[in-house]
Amino acid sequence: MPRPHFSQKPVLVDIPSTHYLAIAGHGQPGGPEFQDAISALYPMAYTIKMTRKSGGQETFPVAPLEGIYTAITDWQLLLPVPPAIRKSEVRQTAGKLLAKGKPESIQRVDLVTRKEGRCLQALHVGPYDQVAKTIAVLKEYADANGLELIGPHHEIYLSDPRRTAPERLKTLVRYPVRSAAPATRPS
Repeated sequence: MPRPHFSQKPVLVDIPSTHYLAIAGHGQPGGPEFQDAISALYPMAYTIKMTRKSGGQETFPVAPLEGIYTAITDWQLLLPVPPAIRKSEVRQTAGKLLAKGKPESIQRVDLVTRKEGRCLQALHVGPYDQVAKTIAVLKEYADANGLELIGPHHEIYLSDPRRTAPERLKTLVRYPVRSAAPATRPS
């Protein structure tokens, strides 16, 4: 299946409800707590996938890492999963992984559903510490088109930073939007 093409120019999209394995944290993106959260999410996703496969159940591809940022140091990391995954499956998998010596942060992985709805998104190409430039482009586009950015912004990491030079990293940046309230005129 071909990969979708993402534009570096702002585009309006409608995002349906999506199910995720999620873990929230506080600290600098890329810092120790952030890395610990990643180290909890991926083993959870791959263990659920392989357990389902060995049990003859529907399996799924492990998608790229995603992040929701409510502040510079407050984040929730996400991996999309099919709706067939249940919280009981996540709890059972956490128990198995803890028994194998995985970090305690495994217990913080939860199953969540997010519906972002109407969003404005653009592809950022470059280092993660320059994503603010793409956010500024989204804000400028929203302002010029009667839209208001609402809620936290969402990043989808399309490149593997272990294999991609910083200037070539691809990150999809997304913000939920709504029509801006019309300006009121003084009487």
